[in-house]
Amino acid sequence: MRPQPDPAGPRQESVWAFPRPAIAQPTGAHIRIEHRGQVIAETRAAIRTLETSHPPSYYIPPADIAPGALRRADGSSFCEWKGAATYWDVVVDGIVLPRVGWSYASPTPAFAMLRDHVAFYAGPFDRCTVDDETVIPQPGAFYGGWITSRVAGPFKGVPGSQGW
Repeated sequence: MRPQPDPAGPRQESVWAFPRPAIAQPTGAHIRIEHRGQVIAETRAAIRTLETSHPPSYYIPPADIAPGALRRADGSSFCEWKGAATYWDVVVDGIVLPRVGWSYASPTPAFAMLRDHVAFYAGPFDRCTVDDETVIPQPGAFYGGWITSRVAGPFKGVPGSQGW
């Protein structure tokens, strides 16, 4: 059963107004990921994906990810809209954050702009920001959305949301 959407305030988007199936769109937002005093990624050329009930996920161009930070991880998954995902570890000062990023080497035509861009789970890092606002990771072990004050929920991933 679909929950009652939270009211969207000024300058907010409701995740319940996001489309299904999902879409991808360029964003000029300033995206930054920091860990152990290092900038892992920083860009104003990200692509965000929007899907009903999910906060946006941000895909970062490879050129805007710190050289040597990514290491191919085992495993893959399949998104009905984007295609087969590859997973990435992030290595910082010899510390490995396993499977914290994912990308699509051969996305479906509707998501071609995501090719080789990498999205990251926010939770494992010291700080992830959108326009200098620290994000809250989307709840749930699988979801990779970034919650900011600019999106109104409720968000998929909370207890009881499996059927949304």
